Amino acid sequence: MSTITEVARLAQVSVSTVSHVVNGTRPVSDATRARVMDAIAASGYSPNLGARALRRARTDSIGLIVSDTGQPVFADMIRGVEHEARAAGFTLLLANSAEDRELERASVRALRERRVDGLLLAQVSGSDARLVESITDDALPLVLIDRLSSPGVDQVGVENAAPMRALVRHLLELGHRRIALVGGDPVVPTIAERHRGFVEAFAEAGVELDPDLLLTAEGVHQDQSRAAVRRVLRRADRPSALVGAGMVLSMGALQAVGDVGLSIPNDIAFVTFDEPAYADVFRPRLTSAVQPAFDVGRQGMRLLLRRIRQRDAEVRTVRLMPRIVHRESCGCPPGTATELEVDA
Repeated sequence: MSTITEVARLAQVSVSTVSHVVNGTRPVSDATRARVMDAIAASGYSPNLGARALRRARTDSIGLIVSDTGQPVFADMIRGVEHEARAAGFTLLLANSAEDRELERASVRALRERRVDGLLLAQVSGSDARLVESITDDALPLVLIDRLSSPGVDQVGVENAAPMRALVRHLLELGHRRIALVGGDPVVPTIAERHRGFVEAFAEAGVELDPDLLLTAEGVHQDQSRAAVRRVLRRADRPSALVGAGMVLSMGALQAVGDVGLSIPNDIAFVTFDEPAYADVFRPRLTSAVQPAFDVGRQGMRLLLRRIRQRDAEVRTVRLMPRIVHRESCGCPPGTATELEVDA
């Protein structure tokens, strides 16, 4: 097995320089770091991570818990976190809480037992507030991502109300008055903020909102949204437009439109917060508020690194603005769509 001395000889640097590169204990120039990393790869050197963790009281690992790894938005966040973690020399340990409070608690416990240096958490619907308190009480660096709920903790997510206002404003400008919100569970902070943006758009336009068209349900489930939308579309006074508050909810709504024999946008307009994977393959293509999910992950990891290095740093909340991609599902003919502005 190769030694650190052999790595230093191959890279033509001192043993201490190799140590600084491996342990991240001092800044090293990019050129020198590249030579050392090439030498490590060529020699097959593998540092004793367990011994190093004991010496430094660090494991160079961070934990990430998301509420649904199957959603494209979370997959992009995971990639963003991993991108920054790898660049900083950290290993990412991932857990999926599957929108289950008990599984979320068990995931936190398991990552603590593995002595991660910090934790990123996308909370489940109705997450126990005491869980965040227990993490911070143990002085484990924590950053919340996506669902922001604790102003006393570092957190990063997106603006939700403003993009939703822009989507609904566009439908109102197209003449729609009976617009249904496929809203999911308002207990989820992101859903609650999008619900608020929906209501604000009606108020700003001076248009009366039918509360029966605010379709909410416990949890965030495709089958529930499909059933709720199917019921409202079978009414004599059915809505002329649908707004999905999230991709899982939107998939259920799209299924419901097909279930009752309607088509988008000929029979009903449709816009959504979030967009599916391969969005341009959909016909019609969906007008969507697209989250900068990869950047949310990157920013979350950067906040965590900051908290690991400076435990008494000022608490920060970062919100990134989604962009609206204007396509045909809202009823605008191809090529006529104008840019939809999102007010902050």
